[in-house]
Amino acid sequence: MPYADPETCLQLIGTHNGTFHCDEALAVYLLRLTNTYADADLKRSRDPVVLDTCTIVVDVGGVYDESRQRFDHHQRGFTEVFGHGFNTKLSSAGLVYKHFGREIIARSLKTTLDDQRIGILWLKLYKEFIEAIDAIDNGISQYPTDVQPRYRLRTDVSARVGFLNPAWNESVDSQTVDSQFLKASRLVGGEFTDRLEYYANAWLPARDIVSGALKNRTQVEPDGKIILFETFAPWKEHLFELERELHVATPEQPIYVIYPDETGGQWRVQAVPVSPESFESRKALPEAWRGLRDEELSKVSGIDGGVFVHASGFIGGNKTKGGALALAKLALTIPK
Repeated sequence: MPYADPETCLQLIGTHNGTFHCDEALAVYLLRLTNTYADADLKRSRDPVVLDTCTIVVDVGGVYDESRQRFDHHQRGFTEVFGHGFNTKLSSAGLVYKHFGREIIARSLKTTLDDQRIGILWLKLYKEFIEAIDAIDNGISQYPTDVQPRYRLRTDVSARVGFLNPAWNESVDSQTVDSQFLKASRLVGGEFTDRLEYYANAWLPARDIVSGALKNRTQVEPDGKIILFETFAPWKEHLFELERELHVATPEQPIYVIYPDETGGQWRVQAVPVSPESFESRKALPEAWRGLRDEELSKVSGIDGGVFVHASGFIGGNKTKGGALALAKLALTIPK
């Protein structure tokens, strides 16, 4: 891609030349999702004179100053973090995302900055996508331990961007490296936009379903111990986050979740785990039901339409919504 003449180009993004990394590849892509830099050209150089001709500079220059549109993180004394509970030191990707992320999300969704979805998605994408790139670029281990890993993980997006750099015995002329940088930027940028599309169009609607069901749970069972979903949606992550946000006290937390299975032919009753990743439930289905199926389950529980209860008691099934709801209500009355 030819570089624009700094004297004629309205906007020019600058970053360093030579070996590239995932953070500045993403930072450049993100900037081109903003209104200001959508049509900006790119200059890769470490020459301060050249960088001074750029409208915005990322990952080089030794300066972090939003007012000057300078976003480097390598300088001594740099300690900027994303905040909002995140304490990983930012790379150029995190810096650009922190300052431009909400605008990028709003433009991508074709909405305004006051849309309540923007803040939720801004934090979610940092947690699930950007933070790891920040940490890897800054050399921050995922776990505070010196235990030797059992295998190498080199399929993360930072590693895949790294592999796009020319090998030691390949051409390293600027045209070749710049071309590979643009390929890297499209790679990591494409993954960012795919994640944004998923979180906006699938993850966030599921959150709305869980939020509504959580708030209306006393209409299902007076003590609010049962949540009913009329449609299947991923619920675990959202439930725990919403419980924290709504300050649901432990005695008021739901115990069971009722929902149609993914085929829509049967209904499930699932015990809420003690944490999103835990195999331990707040209250498993009764021991006497565990491992039973069909007529045997119906006979022991006294509820028609039994399908199964897992041997661990974390989930069970019934042919109807009413049957699943009856199982959950009965289970609440039976001691652990």
